[in-house]
Amino acid sequence: MNNVLTWITFLPVIGVLLILFVPKNSKNLIRVIAAVFTGLQLVLAVWLYMNFDTGTAEFQFKEQYSWIPSFNIEYFMGIDGLSIPMVLLTAFLSFICIFASWGIDKSLKGYFAMFLLLDTGMMGVFCALDFFLFYIFWEVMLLPMYFLIGIWGSPSRKDPDGMVRGGPYAAIKFFLYTLFGSIFMLIAMLVMYFNVSDPVTGGHTFNMLHLMDQANHGGVLADFNIRLWIYAALFIGFAIKVPVFPFHTWLPDAHVEAPTAISVILAGVLLKMGTYGMLRISFPMLPDAMKWEYFAYGMAILGLINILYGAFCAMAQKDLKKLVAYSSISHMGIVLLGMSGLTSLGMNGAVMQMFNHGTGTAMLFLLVGVIYDRAHHRQIDGFGGLAVRMPIYAAMVSLAFFAGLGLPGLSSFMSEVFSFLGAFGSELFDLRLITIISTLGIVITAAYFLWTFQRMFLGELNPKYADLPEINGRELFTLIPLGIIIIFLGVYPAPLLDLIKTSLNELVEVVKAANGPTLLGLH
Repeated sequence: MNNVLTWITFLPVIGVLLILFVPKNSKNLIRVIAAVFTGLQLVLAVWLYMNFDTGTAEFQFKEQYSWIPSFNIEYFMGIDGLSIPMVLLTAFLSFICIFASWGIDKSLKGYFAMFLLLDTGMMGVFCALDFFLFYIFWEVMLLPMYFLIGIWGSPSRKDPDGMVRGGPYAAIKFFLYTLFGSIFMLIAMLVMYFNVSDPVTGGHTFNMLHLMDQANHGGVLADFNIRLWIYAALFIGFAIKVPVFPFHTWLPDAHVEAPTAISVILAGVLLKMGTYGMLRISFPMLPDAMKWEYFAYGMAILGLINILYGAFCAMAQKDLKKLVAYSSISHMGIVLLGMSGLTSLGMNGAVMQMFNHGTGTAMLFLLVGVIYDRAHHRQIDGFGGLAVRMPIYAAMVSLAFFAGLGLPGLSSFMSEVFSFLGAFGSELFDLRLITIISTLGIVITAAYFLWTFQRMFLGELNPKYADLPEINGRELFTLIPLGIIIIFLGVYPAPLLDLIKTSLNELVEVVKAANGPTLLGLH
């Protein structure tokens, strides 16, 4: 199929154009259009999966055209083993989130138009192979997400301490944090553009494949200290999106105030863009900087902080949605730890964790939305004995909680084990103590999930919720596929591992082969 990556990226834009011509009173038609175009995108994602060659680390389904020739900017798309699971995850969650948004009634045209535009931006990030094009898609996401949180999130309000909260506050905070990170990424991108040569034309280039080839690097990039600064700038830009401590404070606010479907996209896809950017850009383009001990140990320590800090904060939460938000910070720390050791096992575990966390946390946020729609609050201590009244809902929550705490037989177990073992067994860096301390996060995670389940579902039924309706068919339609994936990949993770291992093993070899000065004399 020709131009399949263009179609999978821009199909939602066609949906936006159609929605703009639909009368605002035709609400079901607007919803159906959004569902059809995200459904077609999902079909194309499945086609990519069925036709993807897992035996090569080369980029596949490439599309390359001159876009702005005066600056050697190209429309260059392609995917490899790192991209394909993120493409599948984005298409799948976008489709599910349309049905999770079925109850949205406010400014329906605007909501679904913004959602589809966000979908295009996310998909473009995972398919772009021109750094300038990557940056365009990265920035395209900002505007729709800002409006989706600001307009369709919680209304503005004042906390008892006088602080203003609500969707508009969270949207501004998200926008400013991400824009701040984008400035660092832009500076790094321009430095690389002016100091990397196109091997064919000899001019400057944004082509990621040329940027990854160290033979094309010249100018200030010959100075290792400059390369360290560029790596640091890129790390800040990507770390804000993960989010890595101390850049994490935008995330709980955004999750709590956003509509359910947008929380799913935030945790399921947007957080993964930070670690994806590191693996796609920072590691292969500046491998010697990544091997510098201070950066490698720094990433591992930040992963440790994310794991423990996020877990302890989650345990302290009284709001169920905020608990899930902090658990995301903790679980993304496992991704950072797995990446930091530069081992094949750890790197594969990190990317598996990116995918598995995307499905698991999506299920959690959807389940939070289910109970909020009925009880109109998310206070954990305000419930009690719900398993008697809502047994199917309780079963779905238990599956999501057990997946979140890494129960053997569910998907996140394998990815967490690979990440910890990969970091522990690193040959380049001694991360054993950091890894051992990090495993405490597993115990804390189990504690807060089990404690939350006990308070919400066990014991006597709270009389206030004696008539609470059970989960309905539309909600199960969004949850059951996620549950199936969690169980299937927990029992048989080979399909996901086969997709990613060739490309990631090649990336590990590229980074290991890089030469660069070291300070601690550990090599």
